[in-house]
Amino acid sequence: MPIGQPTGPGPEPTLAPDVASRLKRDEAGLVAAIVQQHDTGEVLMLGWMDDEALRRTLTSGRVTFWSRSRREYWRKGDTSGHAQYVKSVAIDCDGDALLVHVDQVGAACHTGARTCFEAGGELPVVVGARPEGDR
Repeated sequence: MPIGQPTGPGPEPTLAPDVASRLKRDEAGLVAAIVQQHDTGEVLMLGWMDDEALRRTLTSGRVTFWSRSRREYWRKGDTSGHAQYVKSVAIDCDGDALLVHVDQVGAACHTGARTCFEAGGELPVVVGARPEGDR
């Protein structure tokens, strides 16, 4: 049974079929969700969503993820106070990633850093330059 399928009695709300049909999930039924600060464009973190986590995100105004390690849903900020308030959600052209624009309260990373990418640090890289005349 895919993650997030109802197991209890009675009908459970589900993700809208027109949205669900556009998603290309991995073997575990998950889609990557890139979280970005809505007003600055700052990339905050990457989380994972199944259909139920996405449904909760689209209908609650707060971001919900599926924890691959704990195997449970978690809503950003419920224990830390560092909530993510949804401003918009977009699906990429292939249906295998989501872009979630949020208003982030406090740190986005579990380490206490503003972003998970700040906490991880930059890797050494050869910086590319566009040839003159290419626009």
